[in-house]
Amino acid sequence: MYVKPKKKLGQHFLKDLSVAQKIAASIEYKEDGKKAVCIEIGPGTGVLTQFVLQNQNLDLSVIEIDEESVEYLVANFPDLYKNEKIIGGDFLQLDLKKEFPNGFPVVCGNFPYNISSQIFFKVLDYKDEVKEVVCMIQREVAQRIVNHEGTKEYGILSVFLQAYYNIEYLFTVDENVFNPPPKVKSAVIRLKRNNVEKLPCDEKFFRKIVKESFNLRRKMLRNSLAQYFSGKPDEEKFLTLRPEQLSVNDFIELTNILTVN
Repeated sequence: MYVKPKKKLGQHFLKDLSVAQKIAASIEYKEDGKKAVCIEIGPGTGVLTQFVLQNQNLDLSVIEIDEESVEYLVANFPDLYKNEKIIGGDFLQLDLKKEFPNGFPVVCGNFPYNISSQIFFKVLDYKDEVKEVVCMIQREVAQRIVNHEGTKEYGILSVFLQAYYNIEYLFTVDENVFNPPPKVKSAVIRLKRNNVEKLPCDEKFFRKIVKESFNLRRKMLRNSLAQYFSGKPDEEKFLTLRPEQLSVNDFIELTNILTVN
């Protein structure tokens, strides 16, 4: 059965088995005494799936929105199908705690490039569940996630993910290993949950401050956050800065300063 890649779903099927094997080998998470639930997002024709299944530390389930790909997976991975590990649906719309009531510490996949940022924001919604993410994404997005303050790539997603995860850029992947080849290079990154259970600030206000700062990223904070500043001395060092100059800890400090105003 041939599965045609669908442009509307952002499908670029990985065809290089060595790259798939390398991605699967990058998953390091394990639990004592039991297999850890692992979710693969967008498995397509299962090129990565076959290697993740070889990891004896993982209990794999796959989530696929494309009906044609689901049919292929059912036919070619009978054990997954028999054990109800093939879930047809939209990852972004699923209630993951309902689907995986015992937790899901590992997420992996060749993420569709057109929704990769949305996938990461959903991971953040489940940050207390997700301990490790290993994924292939567009290289520009990978650089945005990995880079720190002082770089042009640094942005909202960088701050949010770095607040809760330690992030590694593992390797770059060329265009020619996909069908069809994308117009950009790809990269594999690994996120590991850090020890921060809760930020030492109002987390909802933190998210608001970060978003509003980067929505006007070329402007100084005195302009982008003008409605929150009240003229107190501890605000002064932030007034002439732009958002890409602030670390995660700087944003936490700024949130606390503005919270008490």
